[in-house]
Amino acid sequence: MTSALPQALPYALIATDLDGTLLRAGDTVSARSYEALATARAAGAQHIIVTGRPVPQVRHVLDGLGYTGLAVCGQGAQVYDAARGSLLHSVSMDRELAEVALGKIEAEIGEVYAAVNQEGVDAEMLMEPGYRMWHPHLPTVRVPRRGDLWASPINKVLLQHPELDDDELTRVARGVVGDLVNVTMAGEHTVELQPPGIDKASGLARAAAVLGVPASSTIAFGDMPNDIPMFAWAAYGVAMANAHRELVAVADEVTLSNEADGIAVVLERLFG
Repeated sequence: MTSALPQALPYALIATDLDGTLLRAGDTVSARSYEALATARAAGAQHIIVTGRPVPQVRHVLDGLGYTGLAVCGQGAQVYDAARGSLLHSVSMDRELAEVALGKIEAEIGEVYAAVNQEGVDAEMLMEPGYRMWHPHLPTVRVPRRGDLWASPINKVLLQHPELDDDELTRVARGVVGDLVNVTMAGEHTVELQPPGIDKASGLARAAAVLGVPASSTIAFGDMPNDIPMFAWAAYGVAMANAHRELVAVADEVTLSNEADGIAVVLERLFG
C-alpha cells in the first residue's frame, strides 16, 4: 500500500462497511454521504456495501439508500443482488464444526453466550439465553437452549463472554479454534466464528469479479478488525477516526468518524 493518495486518482469501486463507517446512529446515512456517493457514481464509480450483517439485517438500509447493486453480507459469506432480492452466492457454516468450536472455547475460558445468523434472505438471528443484542432495532429470536441454534443452516456464530472484553475473547478464541474456523471481531460485543476462508476479502473479490473491477481499482472504508482483509485486498484502505487500533495500523489513511461524514470527506476530495 502507498503512503499518500494522489489527489486526482479515481477509483472504479468504492467498498464501504456499514456499522461505524457509512452508517450513523440509528442506521441512518447522512445527506452529505448520500450526495458524495451519488457524485462518485455519476463520475463512473460503483459503490458496493461490504458488511458483517446478514441479508435480513441489512435490507432496510439498502432500501433506504435506494441501493440496487450487489452487497457483500454475512461477513463475506453472502453476495446479494439487491435489485432482484436474491443471493448470487452463499456459504453455509458446518453446524457440527460450529458446535465443536464452541465446546473447545468453553473448555478454555468457561461459558460463552452464542447466537447464529441463519442462511437465506429471510432467515432469522437466533440467540441462546445470556446473549445480548446491542442493536435492538434488528430482528432476533430468543431460543430456550443452545441446541435450538442448530435447527436450520447457518452462516456464522456470534460469541459473547460474561467477563472477557472483545479483544481478549477474540485472541483466546483464535488461539483455541483458529485452525478450525475464521475468528473475527466485527464490532463492539461482536466476536464471530465463520467458515474457514470466508471473510470480507473473499466476498468482495467474488462480487468485484462479477462487476468486472479489479482490486487495483478499489478503495475501501471500514472501522473494525473484520475490515483488515478487505483493506489488504483493495488498493487503498481508509479507516474511520473511530476505528479499532488494529485497522488503523494497516490503513493508508484515517478520515473523520462515521458521525462526522468521514467517507464523504474522502470522496469529495477524489470526485469533487
